[in-house]
Amino acid sequence: MQTPGTGSKIRSLKKTLQLSYIFLIGIMIIPTVYSVVVLQIHTKRYDDIITNVSKANSINQIAKNDLPNWLWEIVCGKKDFDNDPPYDMINQIFDGIADMQTHTKSPQNKQKLEVAYRACTTLDNNIKMLEIQMFKGSTVTANETSLDEIRTITALFSDIMQDFILSEIETANETNNSIKHSSIILTILQITIILFSFLVSINGYITVNKSIGKPLSDMKELSTQIAHGNLEARTIVPDVDELIPLANNMNLMAEQINVLIQKNIEEQKNIQKAEVKALQAQITPHFLYNTFDTIIWLAEEEKTDEVVKITKAFSEFLRISLSRGHEWITISQELEHIKNYLTIQKIRYADILNYEIEVDDAILDYKIIKLVLQPLVENAIYHGIKNKRGRGNLKVTANFTDDTKDFIIFKVQDDGAGFTQGRLEQVKNELETATIDTEKLSSVYGLYNVNRKLKLYYGNQTEGLKIQSEPGKGSCISFVIPCNGGEQNV
Repeated sequence: MQTPGTGSKIRSLKKTLQLSYIFLIGIMIIPTVYSVVVLQIHTKRYDDIITNVSKANSINQIAKNDLPNWLWEIVCGKKDFDNDPPYDMINQIFDGIADMQTHTKSPQNKQKLEVAYRACTTLDNNIKMLEIQMFKGSTVTANETSLDEIRTITALFSDIMQDFILSEIETANETNNSIKHSSIILTILQITIILFSFLVSINGYITVNKSIGKPLSDMKELSTQIAHGNLEARTIVPDVDELIPLANNMNLMAEQINVLIQKNIEEQKNIQKAEVKALQAQITPHFLYNTFDTIIWLAEEEKTDEVVKITKAFSEFLRISLSRGHEWITISQELEHIKNYLTIQKIRYADILNYEIEVDDAILDYKIIKLVLQPLVENAIYHGIKNKRGRGNLKVTANFTDDTKDFIIFKVQDDGAGFTQGRLEQVKNELETATIDTEKLSSVYGLYNVNRKLKLYYGNQTEGLKIQSEPGKGSCISFVIPCNGGEQNV
């Protein structure tokens, strides 16, 4: 397994992209924050200016018109100072000036408001002097003279307010220019950010493409070489954190495929050995000798028809057993194979063997791994029926498991001696746990071979052999295979 080059810096593509996204989001937020802050500042300035102008107009109206008119009516004797309206008006002016001082940011305007405040103080003093003067019974001429002085002060105050209003309007104009300037700055900032983001995006694309493009191309080349059988090919491990496991796994995969191929070759050799042993187990010298002895005996007895029948059955038995090396045959051929076997055994054990084969014709053309029924029939004869007194019956059935017709069940039943409970558990255990050492399988080698072949060729589509037996009542050995589990699954 290769590792990144010495001295190379391992980069995390995920972290690089995260930092790029955070950076882009950060700089995109800047115009928004800037515009919000500037808008708030200018809005506050405009609000203060409008408030000050409105307040200045209001108190200017009071000082220039309302207050002099009210004092004139007092001097004329139409009203008096008892209700304190003049002082209420003066207080409104003072309050207005104080409020404008809090909202005015211009030092020049603050100074004008201080002058206005002093003028308002003078106005207040003159009104009080007028009140005292009238209380002492001064002449109308003296009162009118005092009123004229008050009007002069209010006119001065009005001029100060007008000057203040003009200054505030000038401040509003400056604020407007500031807004225009800020808009220009904001536009330039946005254009700069867009261009910078574009450059960052291009750089990120180039960086990412360089970081993963070459490694992915190398790994694609590796997969192509592996597909063409070059299992010695390896890829260079990149210096990108996310791609290191992938590159290492592909290199490891190439090594493992080579190992698995070697294991598969060995497994195929084992399968071939198992097939040879299975064939040897079925066509034992004992079976051959007995068959030939039977043929000789029948010939000596001049039972020509029986000789022809057993010879033909034996010939067909050998032909199907060999099957020209094919692993899969039709169910029809497999059943024909056991019919030939039973024909030979029926002639030999005419007094103790009856058999019956019951098959659904609809399944005959489906494929099955060859030579799986004959060992079960042989087991039923030699370990069931021969160990029973009197005639024994053997039945072979093959049918669909249900209406879906996806699976087929095969059964080999006999009414022979059966298994004791202990022996039955022993046989089941040997079928499940036996591996290579088949010499220790005692008398169940044929069953073990069938069970192993079923699981080897059908995998998890079959549960293998199922054995049911009762002492003195016989046994039933069955298995289920899929209908479409033929040569295409090998």
